[in-house]
Amino acid sequence: MRKSSKHPVKIKRRKPEAPHGPYSELLSGVVRLIEQARLDAVRSVNAVLTSTYWLVGQRIVEHEQSGSERAPYGQAVLKRLAQDLTAELGRGFSERNIEQMRLFYLGWQNSQTVSAEFAPEPISQTLSAKSKSSTARFGDTAKPRADARSSQRSPDRKRVSSGKGTKSLGQRPGPWPLFPLPWSHYVRLLTVADPKAREYYEREALQGGWSVRQLDRQIASLAYRRTRSARSVPAKDETLSADAHVRDPFVLEFLNLKDEYSETELEEALTRSLEQFLLELGSDFAFVARQKRLRVGTEWYRVDLVLFHRRLRCLIIVDLKLGKFTHADAGQMNLYLNYAREHWTHSHENPPVGLILCSEKDTAVAHYALGNLANQVLAREYQLNLPGEAELAARIDTVRRLFLGPPAGLESPQESEGKASVSQRGVARRRQRQSRK
Repeated sequence: MRKSSKHPVKIKRRKPEAPHGPYSELLSGVVRLIEQARLDAVRSVNAVLTSTYWLVGQRIVEHEQSGSERAPYGQAVLKRLAQDLTAELGRGFSERNIEQMRLFYLGWQNSQTVSAEFAPEPISQTLSAKSKSSTARFGDTAKPRADARSSQRSPDRKRVSSGKGTKSLGQRPGPWPLFPLPWSHYVRLLTVADPKAREYYEREALQGGWSVRQLDRQIASLAYRRTRSARSVPAKDETLSADAHVRDPFVLEFLNLKDEYSETELEEALTRSLEQFLLELGSDFAFVARQKRLRVGTEWYRVDLVLFHRRLRCLIIVDLKLGKFTHADAGQMNLYLNYAREHWTHSHENPPVGLILCSEKDTAVAHYALGNLANQVLAREYQLNLPGEAELAARIDTVRRLFLGPPAGLESPQESEGKASVSQRGVARRRQRQSRK
């Protein structure tokens, strides 16, 4: 009798040979197909869930409209519905979540929303679906008649009205509303009270493919208020200037720089966090180069960053400064722009624009240093800490007032000097009268 070995024999599996030739193309194509199918499956699940939550909110609103007033009655319905859904379906249906579904329907019930513009086209019919429809149309006529007779027997069946026709309670509607963003994005957008700001964030999230974390940062840093092009509506055939497309100020808290740093460290940190930096700049900015060299006469210079703006169709020359903005910075940038206009700009592009990023900017110095230049130069402050919403809003309002002039109720220096001179003349006249008496 043969004794069995104590240690099991390890079976060596032969490693698959590296694919080559036509088989390599087949394998890579199948892998891409399966990976894309998995990604589409996840997106489909998210889209169905978001559409379902919208429909839940629609049912709640329609139920409220058929009942008593919203305040006492609606809150009681939400509370009871949350309890019953949790008992029936499990977690995820708290009273707060049910209220968010209701607000989601109220905020996106109009078909002219941004999500409606970006919603994907419905999937076209397959050959199998077409053959079924043709069979029902030409071959099987008894079944539709039976359905018609059954519908005639129950004319009193309760139906509710919706924006896209009528549907029976408890039945799945035909055309589902399509929402291109995940549910978590819409929950964050619900916190934005201003409808125009909400529309701006929704459009930018769709065009830029923002994650919910990126969307949250843009909302928290008041990107809408810092971008003048988002609030400006140009007239027909009118294009906004570069100043309207560049935010003010920039918030660069993602760089995680310490209190003391050099211009080189700032540039390296921006390059390492290039994706976040471009997100902070705006969706139309693209990276071109860093430390691009140019020779003027016998001197060599280096441009910190070179970007391109797709909508403006021009190069953006970026100069990083640690301290205050000075008039010398404007002169140096003007030199860079003159060189870039002659040597770096293509024939189909617009003249380049200069962007000076500094830690502190005196509005008066910037006004006189950048005014009436042949090239367009912008000066912007950057912050390395994400300030509170109130603090950031106050700083934006301060900058806006400085550019628009003194607000109502405040006097300009010329007006105050004029009033002072008038009062002095009045005092002199009264003294002359008293001396004559």
